[in-house]
Amino acid sequence: MKRLDGKVSLITGAAQGIGLATALKFAQEGATVVVCDVKQAGVDAAVAQCQALGAQALGFVMDVTQRPMVDAVVAQVLERLGRIDVLVNNAGITQDARLQKMTLEQFDRVIDVNLRGVFHCAQAVADHMTSRGSGVILNASSVVGIYGNFGQTNYAASKFGVIGFTKTWSRELGPKGVRVNAVAPGFITTPILSTIPDKVIAEMEHRVPLRRLGRPEEIANVYAFLASDEASYVNGAVIEVSGGMSV
Repeated sequence: MKRLDGKVSLITGAAQGIGLATALKFAQEGATVVVCDVKQAGVDAAVAQCQALGAQALGFVMDVTQRPMVDAVVAQVLERLGRIDVLVNNAGITQDARLQKMTLEQFDRVIDVNLRGVFHCAQAVADHMTSRGSGVILNASSVVGIYGNFGQTNYAASKFGVIGFTKTWSRELGPKGVRVNAVAPGFITTPILSTIPDKVIAEMEHRVPLRRLGRPEEIANVYAFLASDEASYVNGAVIEVSGGMSV
């Protein structure tokens, strides 16, 4: 029996990076995967990859900042599959600038996706999960959400906020059988890093005791554990997956 056999898992931002790696890992572990992202082509490609692994998979174009769209997707999933066992709030963006240079548009956009979007998705599934007396909500924070980072006022605030969500919801939903945890990745080789110069990448690698960046699959492995019954007593945790960069 696979670790996530039969668990219906909705993953946001699942068309690339950590989200795609998580979708594929969950597919390998026997989950029914619901792929959500903002572009149809990316959603279709991710669904096809999950199906190629033998998993049942559905795809939806969904912008986490648009609550009616989130509610509609959740309703369709419940209608077609009957339940949602796991929500992975992975969708996130960066729009970096120093405090004195950051525009209101940059600030608002990151907060809207990374914080409000997590709230929308969690609230959309919470009644269903608590009524069934089981479920798992996993939130993407970041080491930046623990220690801050130069040039990332908006991103750091959003990822600190996600930890606040996680701690609060674990208290509110835990008594009703729903576990809520967060993962705080360090520097991971994803498309978000594509604009960063090689020199900066080398400096980032040097800050990590393992002397390398992480792979998306290494974050997906932790999500798979937390989503599984093996983590049945893990609630309200923030697990840093950073190669020890904060040591």
